[in-house]
Amino acid sequence: VVMVSVEQMKSMKQLSLAETGFLPKAGKQTRKAVFLAEMETVVPWSRLEALIEPFYPKKGNGRPPMLLSTMLRIHFLQQWFGYSDPAMEETLHDVPLLRRFAGLDAFEDAMPDESTILRFRHLLEQHELAALLFAEVNTVLSEKGLSMKRGSVVDATLIAAPSSTKNRDKQRDPEMSQTRKGNQWYFGMKAHIGVDAESGLIHTVECTTAKVADNVMLKDCLHGDEKIVFADRGYHQNNRTIEHLAAEEGLAILVPTKKPKGGELTEQQKKSNRILSAIRAVVEHPFRVIKRQFGFTKVRYRGLKKNTGQIVTLFALSNLWMARHRLLPATGEVRP
Repeated sequence: VVMVSVEQMKSMKQLSLAETGFLPKAGKQTRKAVFLAEMETVVPWSRLEALIEPFYPKKGNGRPPMLLSTMLRIHFLQQWFGYSDPAMEETLHDVPLLRRFAGLDAFEDAMPDESTILRFRHLLEQHELAALLFAEVNTVLSEKGLSMKRGSVVDATLIAAPSSTKNRDKQRDPEMSQTRKGNQWYFGMKAHIGVDAESGLIHTVECTTAKVADNVMLKDCLHGDEKIVFADRGYHQNNRTIEHLAAEEGLAILVPTKKPKGGELTEQQKKSNRILSAIRAVVEHPFRVIKRQFGFTKVRYRGLKKNTGQIVTLFALSNLWMARHRLLPATGEVRP
């Protein structure tokens, strides 16, 4: 006869019927399940947790904190699927797949509420840990031989902010600004990035208000070891085209040739522009990932600092997403 004490029974984690596997599992493998299985494999969880651990609350006399691994996974789920803090709390109760990914089950004594999720994000913001997580991800990718550093491609994208004044302060976010692109005006901020021309992975992220010109942030988007940089017409200067290329501080910067006023480009200039466009295409992929794959099209918070933290985290996760096929096991088959 095996005797089990009351304390031992309380400490045992009970699983729901679905989570124990008692109920039959559906035959279809959903895209979300495949995605989370891949992220489970490619995200360097232990190394990222080690960066946060010195700042994370320790067990004391009060309520014990949630596991750091659980909170980090929840934070990443918010970035991947665009959940707010209240929506994330409800989703953890409603969706077994996301609950299992976070290391929780339906019979946990303490499920993280929206305040707990909020405090974890504030912890990352307070200690500026998003930049450290981004750097650590890039270190891991570099160790895998996925960052070449021979050349860079730079670009910027506009991130819209709410322009409504129907809020408590009766005003728009003072740290955002408006800018004109073509004949359209935009209100919000800009994310400036530098990506490796070989791998397409992001090595530098800088965030500014929307009115800051792209060419002002050119040098801030470089890691310093480049020999050549590719950019679009927003970085144009007379000595940056193929015909009049002159090194700037030992760095060659190439941009497409603009059509002369009242004239036309030559066939050679058109051909050169097409070649440059093909090279520059890699810088658009990270923007597509965070805006289409992760659904980030509008800032969620007020102020540059909070939004910069989220954007840097999104680009770190997009690097892992874009490199996932080279990071997964040799078989390339990952099942949830």
